[in-house]
Amino acid sequence: MKLWYGGKIYTMIQEGDWVEAIVVRDGRVIASGETQDLYDTYKEEIEEEYDLKGHVMYPGFVDSHLHIIGHGERLIRLDLSFMKSAEEVIQALKQHAAQLPDGQWIIGEGWNENQWEDPRIIHRDELDEISQAHPIMLSRVCRHALLANSKAIQLAGVDDSTHDPYGGVIVKDESGRVNGYFHEKAQELIKQAMPPATFDYLTHATELALQNMYQNGLTGGHTEDLNYYGGFKQTYDAFTHVIDGKACKFRAHLLVHHEVVDDMVKEGLGYKQGTEFVELGAMKIFADGAIGGRTAWLREAYSDQPGHFGVAIHDEHKFTSLVQQARHHRMPVAIHAIGDQALKASLKAVHQFPLTTGERDRIIHAQIFPPEFMSPLKNRPIIFDIQPAFVASDFPWVMERIGRSRLKHSYSWKTMIDAGLACAGGSDAPIEEINPLLGMRAAVERRAGPDQKIYQEEEQLSIYEAVALYTKGSAYAIGYELERGQIAPGFVADFTVLDRDLFTLNSHELADAVVSTTIVDGDVMYNRL
Repeated sequence: MKLWYGGKIYTMIQEGDWVEAIVVRDGRVIASGETQDLYDTYKEEIEEEYDLKGHVMYPGFVDSHLHIIGHGERLIRLDLSFMKSAEEVIQALKQHAAQLPDGQWIIGEGWNENQWEDPRIIHRDELDEISQAHPIMLSRVCRHALLANSKAIQLAGVDDSTHDPYGGVIVKDESGRVNGYFHEKAQELIKQAMPPATFDYLTHATELALQNMYQNGLTGGHTEDLNYYGGFKQTYDAFTHVIDGKACKFRAHLLVHHEVVDDMVKEGLGYKQGTEFVELGAMKIFADGAIGGRTAWLREAYSDQPGHFGVAIHDEHKFTSLVQQARHHRMPVAIHAIGDQALKASLKAVHQFPLTTGERDRIIHAQIFPPEFMSPLKNRPIIFDIQPAFVASDFPWVMERIGRSRLKHSYSWKTMIDAGLACAGGSDAPIEEINPLLGMRAAVERRAGPDQKIYQEEEQLSIYEAVALYTKGSAYAIGYELERGQIAPGFVADFTVLDRDLFTLNSHELADAVVSTTIVDGDVMYNRL
């Protein structure tokens, strides 16, 4: 039995509720209250005492949407996310190429032309000038587009006569020549030519990601990785190997991409099956792409590209058949839908084939959300999985993409919550930074930093609402609201300890808090105290 005391312990049962101490046994909270009362009651059974030393405990922060292995890859690969120009990216690639033997792939992550002084797309010819001996693949920050040089394009078997795959675009210049820019499903042509990921590579990436997540106070995450690294079994086995429930404890909820659902079934597994700490989740389906690359699917054309509505990843028949397949396996669906037309198609499909298991479907992102869609959704078994950090990273350029009329009902987190829609908070790492405090600050501040402009002030959340997204919201998303997301008797002993009280800070100070300790199942996974 363990006693935690010596600082404020916010229960998140309701706003402002806190206790002095808690007692934990076998990975569960068994009592909470005043320190002396708990000590007097359990002094014969308490084996370990943990003094918070004035620091502040919260229910464990859980990222409701990310890519754990992808985050690990970002830590391994060349990180382009903080670069401010195409020239800076090119220089970094030249330096990186000089360190690699000929033939080895140069892989970069996170470039974002919208953050550059000159927001242009790097051409394959520029990549060829860096190296023709190395295949080059550079994932855009959204991971819905990539750049490739001629060597990579040749290895992929792509030439100027190659047709666009359904749900993807091979961008060509005015002369009809492939320019090295691949959108959505077309990315797979390049990725299939890359060396396959090994089991050791996956475990290394997972270990790096988890250590970094512990340092950022995360006790769990809902992740989507199972279709990209050599198949379902190898990726699933990597998770269960690393998260062994002994030396490494972390609550990993694995969304299952629709292309590997049959593989899951062949392994004798199903929804919410797995191990104590690694369980399988909903079927992941992509309805569209991202606003940055103009592949999010819109009802009306892009304001800065007339006649272009984005990309539908599946036709209507395929889309509904995937939802039917999920229902056949008694699975909820988790649908990536950023544009309003993608949201409309997603809601139509889940309404046409409703869940009968008592679980909840989720819509991931829901960035453009017309108000007429909201009222019929109150009290329906649908979660909206939002990424508050998108506000800080997408503005101001997104206003040119979608126009001011659509902006009024975009990134509308406060409106959604006030309408009674259940929301959970995630980062979409490695697309955004993994730190949940950055997401909370973005939800409350709605700007990139203290000196930046506030966007849609009416959509600002309270600090309590922001913290709830990453605690109660993430638990509710997967049906664990009666045992996760709060600190109360019967709930799991997953805690995040910070060096300060978030609820007493000015909103711009939220991301200045430092993680002191991360506890999963009552065991300390990371500690600075």
